[in-house]
Amino acid sequence: MLDTFQGLPVHALIVHATVAAVPTAAFLVALASVYPRFRAWIGPLPVIAALISVVLVPLTTMSGHKLEDHLGPLPLIKKHEHLAGTLKYFVVALALIAIISALVHRRGGASTVVVAVVAVLAVGIGIGTMVDVALIGHSGAKAVWSGAANLHNGR
Repeated sequence: MLDTFQGLPVHALIVHATVAAVPTAAFLVALASVYPRFRAWIGPLPVIAALISVVLVPLTTMSGHKLEDHLGPLPLIKKHEHLAGTLKYFVVALALIAIISALVHRRGGASTVVVAVVAVLAVGIGIGTMVDVALIGHSGAKAVWSGAANLHNGR
């Protein structure tokens, strides 16, 4: 199912949605947790974006495994796969903190300490998620471009 579409690897297509959605969700969750006017304006979008990320990451991973089946277990691809294995934990944590933050702020009666702890967690998880996406993306680009360079050089 997640192998190719119109002759292109699905991973090359779906990874772009993931690379856009996950950092956007991380940014929205973090900002909504610390900025009340933004939170009021954006509504449920941070939670929705985080939940979309939870769906996209496994699809991206599955399509990546299909692509690896075609390319073989090259060292740079294995490194990319290893790094990518951590993202599912970040997006699940991001979705959970997005839901918790929405509930804490919706009820309105939460103590300042609870609001502060949720905000610190949201910002920390958001930053961690964005860093993880950057590291994964860099390793994937390195694997692609070194492979493209090897093909270009006739190897």
